[in-house]
Amino acid sequence: MNKKVQLQDLGRKDYKETWDYQEVLFKEIVDLKIKNRREGTELPTPNHFLFVEHPHVFTLGKSGDEDNLLIDEEALAEKGAKFYKINRGGDITYHGPGQIVGYPILDLDNFFTDIHKYLRFLEEMVILTLAEYGLKGQRSEGETGVWLDVGTPFARKICAMGVRASRWVTMHGFAFNINADLGYFDLMIPCGIKDKAVTSLNVELGKKEVEMNEVKQKLLEHFETLFEAQTIKLKAMA
Repeated sequence: MNKKVQLQDLGRKDYKETWDYQEVLFKEIVDLKIKNRREGTELPTPNHFLFVEHPHVFTLGKSGDEDNLLIDEEALAEKGAKFYKINRGGDITYHGPGQIVGYPILDLDNFFTDIHKYLRFLEEMVILTLAEYGLKGQRSEGETGVWLDVGTPFARKICAMGVRASRWVTMHGFAFNINADLGYFDLMIPCGIKDKAVTSLNVELGKKEVEMNEVKQKLLEHFETLFEAQTIKLKAMA
């Protein structure tokens, strides 16, 4: 098993450009797995973890309802936002400045072959990070992601998740609101859930801004512990 994970921080990068890059890395792993099976070889498959911050964009998963986007194309353009239908699970979500987006592109054969466990580990990574800021992150039954005050009228989502997996190789991932402009969430029905709000770490802490790199470091530490992995930082793509 190869539990080394190549880490790249892409900075602020267009959603479609990043999606295409994910697809390249994903395909390389899948193609190597097929080659290993066909030729009886055991070449180690790589694992990747991408951090990125996207310009304003709304994405709709395979099972999503386009009506959950509450504005039309013209209004989107006025807001400087884009919209894409994509190949992950889940409904509609938003990405934008002030949000940490993480895309683990892992061969789960290197870790464990259990998608449910994989999602719970991603959630736990965020829950443990929130705990370091004195916040109690929680799961909400029947819904992915991480929430605060579950089971109360004040329930609110702080981290959305949606993944795709094929041949035990993952892509897409999580979006953790750190210093997000929450006004953009009013332009959709987040994840198709009408009765729950969305929040951001800076709002919960009563701060104007939270240091993003500090949060990334905490996330990585918990990722390495949960997945028993070693991350190796690479120079980001140009």
